[in-house]
Amino acid sequence: MNNTASKSAVLLIHCPDQKGIVISITEFIFKNGGNILYLDQHVDTERQVFFMRIEWDLHDFVIADGKIGEYFETLVAKRFSMNWQLHFSNEVPRMALFVSKQPHCFYDILARYEAGEWQVEIPLIISNHTDMQTAAERQGIDFVYLPLSAENRAEQEHKQLELLQEYRIDFIVLARYMQILSDNFIDNYPDRIINIHHSFLPAFPGARPYHSAHERGVKIIGATSHYATAELDTGPIIEQDVVRVSHENSVEDMIRKGRDLEKMVLARAVWHHLHHNLLVYENRTVVFE
Repeated sequence: MNNTASKSAVLLIHCPDQKGIVISITEFIFKNGGNILYLDQHVDTERQVFFMRIEWDLHDFVIADGKIGEYFETLVAKRFSMNWQLHFSNEVPRMALFVSKQPHCFYDILARYEAGEWQVEIPLIISNHTDMQTAAERQGIDFVYLPLSAENRAEQEHKQLELLQEYRIDFIVLARYMQILSDNFIDNYPDRIINIHHSFLPAFPGARPYHSAHERGVKIIGATSHYATAELDTGPIIEQDVVRVSHENSVEDMIRKGRDLEKMVLARAVWHHLHHNLLVYENRTVVFE
């Protein structure tokens, strides 16, 4: 057995709702010596789909880590037609950052990374500008500058995908990366590309949404973080937040408040992803707090 005292396993599950699911899962863990640390479940009554996140201590668990998935599939999952993911608490995911010229989300992520707030490695930063290169190098992170144009986009995306494979990247965070990713790129990382943007879409599209919103006298501004999909800015939403504004706020005030929100919302989304709190189903997320 190759488990340690501080190690736990997490199962994320969804399947058709039916009797006996919870007891079958908990019995599997109990009979093999596991101690449940967390259990949360949800039933979508409209679609009749069951969702669960369950975590247990592996200290006395009798099944070796590499065999847990195989045993669970045979003894439990197959019977209930389950879709499931298994993760371990000692895994350290490898995250790549994509950034352009706006620095606020980028610097917030680097600060959390340097402070040890997240259990994650950031071996690679890719950008279509050089503005963030010095900051990346101060952290000892490899920075790759890949300028983009209509003529070289396909070639540069191919280079990006090669780099992501070379650096063994598990997931990507678009820290205000102001470029549209191709369907092919996204297909290589399904539910593993986290994006952030203001929440004015679709009412105030374009490069100056805060100016348009200010002219309309909006009373609430917000930010949305979601998984990137082929359809632009319509992927499964992970996290959102809002803040009130008034006639006293200038465009610059709104931009400042909006950027503060973007940092917080993106950080929460990354946190949920790192802790395996997310299940994606039919372009929606179930977020276990």
